[in-house]
Amino acid sequence: MTGSLVSDHQPSKTQRLRQMLAGQEIIRSFAPHDVFTARILEDAGIELLFLGGFGVSASVLGVPDVGLTTLTEMTEAVRRMADRLSVPLIADGDTGHGDLHNVARTVRDIERAGAAGMLLEDQVAPKRCGHFSGKQVIPAEEMLDKLKTALDTRHDPDFVIIARTDARAVEGLDAALERACRYGEAGVDVCFVEAPQSIDELTRVARDVPFPQLANMLPGGVTPILSAGDLQQLGFRIVVDPVGTLLATGHVVRKLAEAMLNDGRVDHLASQMLGFDEVKQLLGFDDISNLKRL
Repeated sequence: MTGSLVSDHQPSKTQRLRQMLAGQEIIRSFAPHDVFTARILEDAGIELLFLGGFGVSASVLGVPDVGLTTLTEMTEAVRRMADRLSVPLIADGDTGHGDLHNVARTVRDIERAGAAGMLLEDQVAPKRCGHFSGKQVIPAEEMLDKLKTALDTRHDPDFVIIARTDARAVEGLDAALERACRYGEAGVDVCFVEAPQSIDELTRVARDVPFPQLANMLPGGVTPILSAGDLQQLGFRIVVDPVGTLLATGHVVRKLAEAMLNDGRVDHLASQMLGFDEVKQLLGFDDISNLKRL
């Protein structure tokens, strides 16, 4: 008897990410800080997720994004999250965690962990959050070597490589645009100029870098917040909120703590919380409880 499994006819997560990048509508994304928030976002209809360094640093280590997260910790976070998602996940590869050998290992480990793509940035290690001061960048030629290594190392040709430059805060916008263009010419799939400081700068980034681009909309960061529609009109392909789930969770949890301390109960905040039955559904309780022994 011949035939193929149904899964053989379904596009892989990397293929679906490629299809989204080839579409006309801007891709609206979030960077969940843990697997639970990732499940909530997927259930709400978000079709692409990022696992960013800030969220992992905060949720796994309880520290800011200043380069303390190791490749092993990031890879394990990718594995846990990708295993519970049906939508593509892009992981933060930071600086590649070292020299070219480390870059190759970072690509291999993150791809094997189930990510559909990876960001690689041109900061000096240890890196810092893109909206923190005190950043430094490596020479563009060194970054180009890292990108070539990443492109040559990926096993799946559909695995997406995103090149991020933090040069805006260090060398100025013109240098950042030049770097982004060179990274795009090297063959990366998406360019990412981090931390433009005005709408005019966002406009120049979209206009002067002739490759698919990501816009990072960080609440409280140095970049002005524009809507997905406005960013699409400028020419961006992806918009991501990198810390929204972390900020929202922190706000609600603090209100819970205040309610318990002041009122001795939290049930009056039910309108701001998911229901317990909804949480069970999100976590797949029925699928687990319906498993039977063979």
